[in-house]
Amino acid sequence: MDDLNISKYTDTAIVYASEYGLKILAAALIFVIGRWVVKKLTAVTKTLMQKAEIDQTLVEFAESLIYFVLLLMVILASLNALGINTTSFLAVFGAASLAIGLALQGSLANVGAAVLIIIFRPFKVGDFIEAGGATGTVEDVNLFSTIISPVDNRTIIVPNAAIIGGNITNYSNKPQRRVDHVFGIGYDDDLKLAKETLMAIMEKDDRILSDPAPFVAVSELADSSVNFVFRAWVESADYWDVHFDMLEKVKLTFDEKGISIPYPQMDVHTQDRENI
Repeated sequence: MDDLNISKYTDTAIVYASEYGLKILAAALIFVIGRWVVKKLTAVTKTLMQKAEIDQTLVEFAESLIYFVLLLMVILASLNALGINTTSFLAVFGAASLAIGLALQGSLANVGAAVLIIIFRPFKVGDFIEAGGATGTVEDVNLFSTIISPVDNRTIIVPNAAIIGGNITNYSNKPQRRVDHVFGIGYDDDLKLAKETLMAIMEKDDRILSDPAPFVAVSELADSSVNFVFRAWVESADYWDVHFDMLEKVKLTFDEKGISIPYPQMDVHTQDRENI
């Protein structure tokens, strides 16, 4: 009896292995090969779009979307090879997607925001922006988030919904930017000399454009200083270099010409208690 039972179980195992083993093997091969093909197709598509000089932001977004759709098709083909009715599976998947969608409204909002970013293009990959509480260079825009790298080379992942829901400042959108500073001098200093000095500093710097022309003017008679507005137009790529260089040059030149830059002071008066 034991030998008969063992033989029976062995035959049953062989039957199931021959029937389902091949299906499992076929499904595994379809998934592995299909995934490899999806990666190749996605890479080829990305290369073709780049050769067509399509905007890099759209290229990155399309790459993520194409990979997701093709991989989903491979998974469905693998399930079909296992003998699973994909039609009923799609119905179940649709119902599950609705439930998941209600639970993940924030994530779906990020997908919708990604579509808006692609359509309206407030920025593109490589732009220097301020959005969603982060400031830096856009490295990637995917279905759910935008990757921003600040000047200190960190990586900030900002949800797309946070970007669309607030103000977006694109510092790279225009070819030229204006450097703005305010410099103060003492009331006893030579106002005309200070103004001529500020203008001369800008005129000697080749990075500062002559059109639009640089501008210096008295903007305020403050409590302890006479303030000048200092405005210089530069190419966007030169903005930060000029911004910092002007601060240093103005301070050094003012020191050479004996022009003071007032700073807050506090006078403290003491009183002898014996005289109170």
